[in-house]
Amino acid sequence: MEQHFNGKTVLVTGAGWGIGAATALLYAASGAKVIVSDTSRKGGKNTLAKIKDQKGHAIYIQADVSCQAACEELIKTTIQAFGSIDIACNNSAVICETPDRTNGNMKSFDHQSGLNLSSLTNCMQYEIEAMQKHRGGIIINTLSILGAIGTASSTRYIETKYGTETLPHNFRGEYPAIHIHTIAPTFIATALLKERSLQKMEGKINPFSMDSHATIQEVARLILWLSSDESHRMSTVFNDAN
Repeated sequence: MEQHFNGKTVLVTGAGWGIGAATALLYAASGAKVIVSDTSRKGGKNTLAKIKDQKGHAIYIQADVSCQAACEELIKTTIQAFGSIDIACNNSAVICETPDRTNGNMKSFDHQSGLNLSSLTNCMQYEIEAMQKHRGGIIINTLSILGAIGTASSTRYIETKYGTETLPHNFRGEYPAIHIHTIAPTFIATALLKERSLQKMEGKINPFSMDSHATIQEVARLILWLSSDESHRMSTVFNDAN
């Protein structure tokens, strides 16, 4: 694989599994120095081991970015290790099962879903602060299609996902040296999702066909392209044309 990110330092949160892990591996294979961050030590160490196996350069930092102090410490440790952050991929999210409104578990559900919003707020705050000191950078927020479409059975969760969709717009324009991208992938084709889809839609029409689901690798490749010089050149051409 071509080394498009030689000399770049990349932070990937939620890198212990799924899209985050695939993205961290792809950045490392493309020459980047990668900070693998996740709340799960097992997941983070597993991703780190895979990067090491492919002769990549990475370190693992355990952090819960929904905690402001922990997120601040993550950025400080990253700067101490590599000197700067050139690219940040914010991929952390709390996955909540839709609760039964009759079992009294709504408070816990609201708390968990709210963490999605605080995680993104914390990450962007400290990443932007660090990037401004080093003349700019790139931030890519990996969110969810649920922020756009919603489902009647999970209203509160959808509200927080919509909040994470709209939050990055508040930062755009304030920091011209920092490119901020937001993607909201469709449902990812995994065995777990297929099983749940079949269980929940038994006897009903499933509006989200498994045939239309994206793969983890497709999303990871999109994230890397948005981090590339080619992406920025296209953005410049588009802005000049308008």
